Amino acid sequence: MSGERCLCGGGDVVIYSCSGAANVGQIANQAAVELTQEGVGTMNCAVGIGALVSGMIATGRGSRRIVAIDGCPLKCLKKVLEKVQLEPSDYILVTDLGIEKTIGSRSFTREQVVKVKDEVVKSIKLEAQRI
Repeated sequence: MSGERCLCGGGDVVIYSCSGAANVGQIANQAAVELTQEGVGTMNCAVGIGALVSGMIATGRGSRRIVAIDGCPLKCLKKVLEKVQLEPSDYILVTDLGIEKTIGSRSFTREQVVKVKDEVVKSIKLEAQRI
């Protein structure tokens, strides 16, 4: 495709998330949606990165910070970002937060989403203090 471009915007903080079929993928996605709604950053399309959409890759490269929220130890999102040399400044793995992956279930609790969001905000603040 020629003339590919992202209409998602860009900015200081770009958020990518897993949106896999298991509960942890859905938690990652919901956290990213809410962080975007709350003004923490702007969610961008991870599938577009995997599809090598040049405009979406450029959006990631043009951001000051890249937040990546992966669902499980397969780390699909991290692998997709690595393929196009996008290095997350903040990387959160949902299962590292004590949330168990349940294959075949997309159910999750409000508390689980809040836990992930809190971890993202904490990571951004810690990294900002180092700069």
